[in-house]
Amino acid sequence: MFASNMLAGKTALVTGSTSGIGYAMASKLAESGANVVLHGLMDSAEGEALRQEFEQKYGVQCLFNSADISTADGNEELVAASLEKFGEIDILINNAGIQFTAPVEDFPVAKWDAIISINLSSAFHTTRLLVPSMQQRGWGRIINIASVHGLVASLNKAAYVAAKHGIVGLTKVVALENADKGVTVNAICPGWVDTDLVAAQFQARADRDEVSFEEGKRSVIVEKQPMPKATPPSSLGDLALFLCSDAAATITGSSLPMDGGWTAQ
Repeated sequence: MFASNMLAGKTALVTGSTSGIGYAMASKLAESGANVVLHGLMDSAEGEALRQEFEQKYGVQCLFNSADISTADGNEELVAASLEKFGEIDILINNAGIQFTAPVEDFPVAKWDAIISINLSSAFHTTRLLVPSMQQRGWGRIINIASVHGLVASLNKAAYVAAKHGIVGLTKVVALENADKGVTVNAICPGWVDTDLVAAQFQARADRDEVSFEEGKRSVIVEKQPMPKATPPSSLGDLALFLCSDAAATITGSSLPMDGGWTAQ
């Protein structure tokens, strides 16, 4: 679809990129020639192994950082380390996120604060720190990983839904502020995605109903999605890559569902 070196000379920072969606996106960008800052909850040895894996597999430069992005200081640490290594960041993907479910009256305050800080405030901090240099260079791509829950709600997910709706709003504002500066800002809104974390939910349903994994998976998915199929993380990586391409230069302020029809209902 795209030239193998489309992003050669660019550098991307992807939060939460040691597994799942973030890992798939970082892989696609590296495969297209971008240097990558990998970030996530790994110890230094695991992070170093991942960094070496990327460099050897894709022939790009990589940095691993495990900063705690639940705080402003942690986000500043991540950005500072990234800039020290690469000098500039051209592509920012705010992907890191956590989840917790409970009725609002029972929702632990600490869980609310953690979800808002990691799922929403971190994107604000990384953006405010990196967008000025993107403006100066006249080129930048900011991609915020929202969710269908940035567009619709589900029971018992007050903090997650609030954070993801906030991400969609933040995306629109920053897109408008940068519409004439060569910087595009978009949100991707996945539905069910084939990750290890979600596989545990599918297995739990299969165990509960005493059916196969695939039957349990379908049962969970069709409760929300008309299309009984989860999205491969690699497909989300392809969408992120498209948003970084010249073909997407006029797409900004958009919230793009990849959700099997979930939000079409």
